[in-house]
Amino acid sequence: MATKLTDRTELNNGVKMPWLGLGVYLVKEGDEVKNAVRSAIEAGYESIDTAAIYKNEEGVGEAIRESGIARDKLFLTTKVWNKDQGYESTLAAFNTSIKKLGVDTLDLYLIHWPVQDKFTETWRALEKLYKDGYVRAIGVSNFHIHHLEELRKVSEIVPAVNQVEFHPLLAQRDLLTYCRDHKIQMEAWSPLMQGNLDHPLLTELAQKYGKSPAQIVIRWDLDQQVVTIPKSITPERIRQNADVFDFTLEPQDVERLIALNENRRFGPDPDNFNF
Repeated sequence: MATKLTDRTELNNGVKMPWLGLGVYLVKEGDEVKNAVRSAIEAGYESIDTAAIYKNEEGVGEAIRESGIARDKLFLTTKVWNKDQGYESTLAAFNTSIKKLGVDTLDLYLIHWPVQDKFTETWRALEKLYKDGYVRAIGVSNFHIHHLEELRKVSEIVPAVNQVEFHPLLAQRDLLTYCRDHKIQMEAWSPLMQGNLDHPLLTELAQKYGKSPAQIVIRWDLDQQVVTIPKSITPERIRQNADVFDFTLEPQDVERLIALNENRRFGPDPDNFNF
């Protein structure tokens, strides 16, 4: 159970990953992303999640260096983009990312989307990076159960993480159960439903617990043992998103939020994505 911002989950290879981090999707390169990362580090965050396609890896790296925080205190994630998938091209993309970030190693490297006929070769490249010591953990993003099953048949290493869209309107029960059964840590992107938090139950629970609707959703993730990376560029909001460790939701309230599920996505469906 996550009780403070520095608490970490242990991945299936023993690496420890923070339960809460900052996501920087759609955060502009330059001062915007640097200020967001700086605010997060100042607020006590120890995890930053970016991706090659976000085009802000350089700013993330600069902010980390300027913060003065030791590299081993931060958990840094990036992802290989779809056009770079394949064995050799993934290795090249990884080198580009770590140069932009200004680091020698990554804590977590993910396949961003399951590009059919490519993601198994991409995974083979990730396994090499892991075995060679360039990455502390490897995982996937936006993988359905059938993608994970396809990968399982040809891989040597079980993904440490599956980062997917996850929130009360997309509760992903079958996928969450599968990941738990196979010791894959589920991680939530877009946990705050792109700001669509105006729901009577969230309002009710916010009043009950003395928290904001966003804080209720973040706590809901954590109470289900799901790592979460809410995105914000506002220092006050970044601090608020981390102010979720002084309460837990009662089990019946967790279930009431699960019952809101509509299988509704705010992002693309991995089975119907224009790769």
